[in-house]
Amino acid sequence: MEAIQLCEASAGSLESGDALVVISRAEAGSMACLDIQSAVQVQFGARIAEVVLSALREMHLDGVRVEIRDRGALDYVIRARVKSAAERLLRKEEESAT
Repeated sequence: MEAIQLCEASAGSLESGDALVVISRAEAGSMACLDIQSAVQVQFGARIAEVVLSALREMHLDGVRVEIRDRGALDYVIRARVKSAAERLLRKEEESAT
């Protein structure tokens, strides 16, 4: 039996106006699992989730767990952080497969 190596990747920071995004694999074929922590969760939590899921759909990426620590990031920052972390995850998985 082959050992499964779990990968995770991150992008962003905990600076004001930014977000730290960490992506790791969940069950293959499962929907994305989101863990969002934000000081503006009540006002913008649904919008943050919408932006994250949209970015993942654009990349045709499912079966991932996404942790977001938001510090007041705007939509375009969150989208960029998610895409960067996802690209890093895919690159790590590709490198570990060879």
